[in-house]
Amino acid sequence: MDVKDFYYELPQELIAQDPLEDRSSSRLLVLHKEDGRMEHTDFKHISEYLNPGDCLVLNNTKVIPARLFGEREGTQAKIEVLLLKRKENDVWETLVRPGKKAKPGARILFGGGLLAGEVLEIVEDGNRLIKFTYEGIFEEILDRLGQMPLPPYITHQLQDKNRYQTVYAKEEGSAAAPTAGLHFTPELLEEIRAKGISIAEVTLHVGLGTFRPVKVAQVKEHHMHSEFYQMDEIAAKTINAAKQRGGRVVCVGTTSCRTVESVAMGLREEREQEHAICKEGDVVRPGSGWTDIFIYPGYQFQVLDGLITNFHLPESTLVMLVSAFAGREHVLGAYQAAVEERYRFFSFGDAMLII
Repeated sequence: MDVKDFYYELPQELIAQDPLEDRSSSRLLVLHKEDGRMEHTDFKHISEYLNPGDCLVLNNTKVIPARLFGEREGTQAKIEVLLLKRKENDVWETLVRPGKKAKPGARILFGGGLLAGEVLEIVEDGNRLIKFTYEGIFEEILDRLGQMPLPPYITHQLQDKNRYQTVYAKEEGSAAAPTAGLHFTPELLEEIRAKGISIAEVTLHVGLGTFRPVKVAQVKEHHMHSEFYQMDEIAAKTINAAKQRGGRVVCVGTTSCRTVESVAMGLREEREQEHAICKEGDVVRPGSGWTDIFIYPGYQFQVLDGLITNFHLPESTLVMLVSAFAGREHVLGAYQAAVEERYRFFSFGDAMLII
């Protein structure tokens, strides 16, 4: 499979630069994966496509204000640091610009010294491990000094930090938002519950690897960066119960999908080695760890029955995942229709439901 097989033409003006005032007023393209049939509606009507007994899976990760602007100690050279993942308590893997000013041993001061970081070493892809020192609580200092790490294709300033968070965000640790969830409001979630649809919350801390461009020509040669995930006992029971009663598991976003499929893959491997302790019929089990699962056409889904997702960049791993679920031709056809209908694309854009 060539990466270019997942290319589509996108006019620049369709890239959404600002979130809508009302989260649920975004548009919704419904794609029926069996025959490629499409419907156009609004996201506020999403519950009409969900059935009693279904299970909606949300990623409750919370984006941290991970973009820091500082100066190299002694030189006042400007340095930008993006927190990617916590390795230990105060040691983070980071993306530093410009990297040439951040050699091992360099110290960077933020907020006039309120926060200081020392570069420990250079790791994969030129990322830096930085150890931070400070007085007080790191998260409070970060909230004061940091900015939301919006994707590079969003050039407008975000007026309200909360608009790059889902309304159910609670587990801090993401460098980017699980954007399919940005369309939900508390009222819409309550409407879904009232219809008899269960909701399971999982956590996957989104790293920038999800959005990195694919730089190889062949899909199979691309390597995904690992991201931390967690599924607790309540979520596992909720998903298993939905499957056992014949309901559909509908994941909100590619991150929720990658979480449930990673857990299911781990359970299947345990069963093959005959040391799984889950009940027969279970498709997931509680667990946490790091996943670098890469889903592209040919992948056999273990859990996913439906997917709510935004419109993704051409030739991205996210378009490949969606194509694995709905078929490449159907997905590219839906994207073409979305362009023709002037849908809004990417993080602050409109949504698609695949069932």
